[in-house]
Amino acid sequence: MSRHLLALAALFALATPASAETLVPQKILFVGNSITSHGPKADIDWHGNWGMAATSLDKDYVHVVTKALAAKQGITPVIMVKNVADFERNHVGYDIAGKYADAAAFKADLVILCIGENVAALKTPEAQAKYQDQVAALLKTLKSNPKAAIIVRSSFWANEAKDSAMRKACDAVGGTYVDISALAKDEQNYARSERPYKHAGVANHPGDRGMAAIAEAIVKAVK
Repeated sequence: MSRHLLALAALFALATPASAETLVPQKILFVGNSITSHGPKADIDWHGNWGMAATSLDKDYVHVVTKALAAKQGITPVIMVKNVADFERNHVGYDIAGKYADAAAFKADLVILCIGENVAALKTPEAQAKYQDQVAALLKTLKSNPKAAIIVRSSFWANEAKDSAMRKACDAVGGTYVDISALAKDEQNYARSERPYKHAGVANHPGDRGMAAIAEAIVKAVK
C-alpha cells in the first residue's frame, strides 16, 4: 500500500469514532412546565422538586429518559431542565432570547420541548398562528448548537389547536414530533389513579405510569 493510501486509512480510522460520537446526545436540554419540573408548593400539597406528580425524582419523565438513553448509548448525558411555563402563559411578544439565554448557552445536542398545557385556548386562526410562530422562535433559540436534534412532544392534555401549532413549529425547524394524545384517554396515566391528592390540579398530572409512558415515547423518537 502506498504512503498516500496509508495516510488516508489512518485519517479515516481517527475520524470515524469522533463522527460516531457526535450522534450520541451528551447534553440534553429538557424544556417544559410543571410536568417537567416544579419546586415545592405547600398550598397545593406538592412537596417534590421534580416533574409533578411523580412520586420521586427518578420517576419523572426527565430522569426516566436520561437513564434510558444512558443505558442505550453507554454515555450518561449532562442535562439541563428549564421550566418555561411563563412563556406558555405570555408567549405573544415574549422576550425569548433574553429570558432563555442560559438555555441557549448550554448548547445541547438534544432539545426536548414538552409544553402546551398552560397555554390559553387558541380560539382563532390568528391566535394559533401567533403561538406557532413563537414556538418556532423558541426552538430556534434553544437550537444554538446547529447539529442539535429537536423533539417536540404534544400536550398531555390533548388539544387540537395547540398541538397542531406545535407540530407545524416542529416541522419548521426540522424536528421530530411525538404525539402522546392517546395517553390522556387512559385514566391509569393520571396521578389521581395512583394515590389521593388534596389538590385536583396536581392529581390531574401524569403519575408514575404516565411519566413512564411519556418517556417511552420520547426515547423511541431519539435517532
